[in-house]
Amino acid sequence: MVGNPLPVSLFGDMQNLHFELKVNGETRQTGHTAQMIHPINELVAYISSRFSLSTGDVILTGTPAGVGPVKIGDVLEGFLEGTPALRCEIR
Repeated sequence: MVGNPLPVSLFGDMQNLHFELKVNGETRQTGHTAQMIHPINELVAYISSRFSLSTGDVILTGTPAGVGPVKIGDVLEGFLEGTPALRCEIR
């Protein structure tokens, strides 16, 4: 598991969320769901028409500018609207 599940109701409009990724406490990426090529509800509908999705599944869709290498020992932290959403250490 990379993070604790967060209720959708905590965020309201999923197409209007700011997100951020920090590596070792330094902001590496920021973005907004409104900038995604495909809306979140369409992605989930398409994927679930081909695969069974379960609570806790993670859908990876791409990345905003700032992507880069990580190394063993790096700590990645993801945030939605400033709320911690994931944390993992590279091993």
